[in-house]
Amino acid sequence: MGNESATDRGVHVQLRDVSVVYRRGDDGLEAVRAVDLAVRRGEFVSVIGPSGCGKSTLLRVIAGLQKPTRGEALIDGRPPREAQLRKDIGFVMQDPSLLPWRTVEANVALPLQVNGGGNGDAAGLIRLVGLERFGRYYPHQLSGGMQQRVALARALVTSPGLLLMDEPFGALDEITRSAMRYELLRIWRAAAQKPRTVVFVTHSVPEAVLLSDRVVVMTEQPGRIRAVLDVDLPRPRDEDTESSPAFQEHTRALRALLRAKAAA
Repeated sequence: MGNESATDRGVHVQLRDVSVVYRRGDDGLEAVRAVDLAVRRGEFVSVIGPSGCGKSTLLRVIAGLQKPTRGEALIDGRPPREAQLRKDIGFVMQDPSLLPWRTVEANVALPLQVNGGGNGDAAGLIRLVGLERFGRYYPHQLSGGMQQRVALARALVTSPGLLLMDEPFGALDEITRSAMRYELLRIWRAAAQKPRTVVFVTHSVPEAVLLSDRVVVMTEQPGRIRAVLDVDLPRPRDEDTESSPAFQEHTRALRALLRAKAAA
């Protein structure tokens, strides 16, 4: 799958010629340059590249938190800053950013309160992420992996159609990080009745290959799209997937693209 035009059927997220320049006085720092990307509804797309190449900036543009200097972002053909669309976007960051004075249940339910109530099933999502015994615990009583599960449940409580994830497992140890990858895949599959689009930022090649339908490779700053790798591994994916020859070939291909980027 390559990039599609906005007129193609099923396009959920569209970036058109997006550039972002951060200005300080007379100086400007170009974070991303001329990015064109289309993401289909229900697709899992990872973005990978060196630190400072604008991966997080692109997520903020998609979420409507950062206005492009040039170009536009569209969700279902509309600007993401529209209030109704903002409610259909979940955002998970590297830091879980849980409120320490609120229990797990209260942290997960927070978006429902902020948005004036709603029908979100906080208790069901806590069960879905495997924390049903910890609903009345506080963040300091949880491990890092458990806190990140709470953050994921909180992002999903309004049943968003679009989930943006910015290095959500980056602060975890490798064992916990590996477990969380499969947890995310399980939760993504569990929402099959409402296809959820995911745009996922990572620095990990195996993680990008395991999770994704496509991987977007960014250049160094200013970030541009160097290449898009199709990941045609069958789903569902499990631990055996990572030991398969096809998985190893995809990781080799992705590393080659990253090396080519670094040498360009």
